[in-house]
Amino acid sequence: MPEPALRVVAASKWFGGVQALNSVDLEIHAGEIHGLIGENGAGKSTLVKILTGIHSADSGSVRLGEREVVLERPQDAAAAGISAIQQEPSMFDDLSVAENIFVGTQPLKSRVGTIDWRRMRYEATRLLHELGSEIDVRRELGLLSVAERHIVSLARALSTDARIIIFDEPTAALSHSEIGRLFETIAGLRRKGKAIVFISHKLDEVFRICDRFTVLRDGQLVSTGMTSEASESDLIRAMVGRTLDDVYPKADATLGNTVLEVESLCHPTEFDDISFSLRRGEILGFYGLVGSGRSEVMEALFGLKPASSGTVRLKGQTMALDSPGQAVKFGLSYVPEDRQQHGAILPMSITQNISLPQIDAVSGRIFLSRQREEALVSEFCENVAVKASSWSQLVEELSGGNQQKVVIGKWLATRPEVIILDEPTKGIDVGSKAAVHRTIGRLVQSGLAVILVSSELEEAIGISDRLMVMAQGRIVAEIDRRDFDREKVAALATQQSVGIC
Repeated sequence: MPEPALRVVAASKWFGGVQALNSVDLEIHAGEIHGLIGENGAGKSTLVKILTGIHSADSGSVRLGEREVVLERPQDAAAAGISAIQQEPSMFDDLSVAENIFVGTQPLKSRVGTIDWRRMRYEATRLLHELGSEIDVRRELGLLSVAERHIVSLARALSTDARIIIFDEPTAALSHSEIGRLFETIAGLRRKGKAIVFISHKLDEVFRICDRFTVLRDGQLVSTGMTSEASESDLIRAMVGRTLDDVYPKADATLGNTVLEVESLCHPTEFDDISFSLRRGEILGFYGLVGSGRSEVMEALFGLKPASSGTVRLKGQTMALDSPGQAVKFGLSYVPEDRQQHGAILPMSITQNISLPQIDAVSGRIFLSRQREEALVSEFCENVAVKASSWSQLVEELSGGNQQKVVIGKWLATRPEVIILDEPTKGIDVGSKAAVHRTIGRLVQSGLAVILVSSELEEAIGISDRLMVMAQGRIVAEIDRRDFDREKVAALATQQSVGIC
């Protein structure tokens, strides 16, 4: 093979007594997309920070072609042609698109040293056109969608003539169509000879777009190779030392009587004619692409989004769908998709988060009862196996998987009959997913009924007893576990005719 565009040789990094990287090697070639994968804490972020000049390696070297480079500051990385596109790009909402693209590098008029606005807007427009975008460069950045912000961030990287571009979880907040457009853009960069590093927890994306892969585990390189010669099971085993079945464990639970019935639930713009039932001890999966209406249905059931018509009965009683408080009283709880914005209060402790919906139950006549609160928190944190130094630890200090378990525990503390889990493993690594899935298994074994909403096909079919497939605001198929078929489910979700349902 030709000389790599980027080579990391035996990079090691310590933080106090913890070794984040242990003699890691990495080679990235021009004109290729290289997947960098691993669990949270595997060393990916540390390696990226070394490449972008945020951290310096304690030992080892970084080479561009045949030349060794020293990356002590972000400016050194930029000068070397290395740029990173973060999951949430750091930009300025009050400035224009053009100003964000050239922030810190604005073209100047030679005589007077003032900003050459005409040239800056022209160059910004040219860069966006190269990326296939028609975004108005005069537009304020804060008015753009998440996908458009990614394009602006990418244009900023290209404005510095970056030869090596690192994409760190770029699809986490994008819709299915936006992901497709982003992948087309990345493929175009590959055709232009750029060296791309692609970081993602979603292995289907790695196989879809990457030419080669490198797996890190516990700060060490454990596997590298061609994606065409590997399987998802191979990568999972390398990442966590577990098989695919270990990540999606199916708990054996006894199904009981019907506990929830939904009939002809409608919303004027989001979904239409939604009908299904749920039994005690059952995991009912809702699968569909982003925009299919899955989450909107669940928000309506929990009283967050008013339905225009339809009937919902919980244990035979008709529910009023007018507020979350009413839903909780009836025995329905909802764990939202965005755990950090809507599920947990990150600066508060685990104890405060768990007890918040049950503040009346843990209070005396006037004051909060610490004894009742501690008993409640211990019961439900242990039930969902939260790992923390103490229940007084702040939620923002926990891993993504443990944050999610705190949110689940918070709503379990309301002692529901039915719990809705909307994208319960979004943005967390494979090992943490397995822990959340085992928690879900324990819930149904205790007799709870679970609705699982997921846009990850492996998750949806891995742990569900039945699957409702949604597309364009409607349920297009109901499938029993014995009839699960990945290709048919995927085709149904995209409204292709496959001859079942």
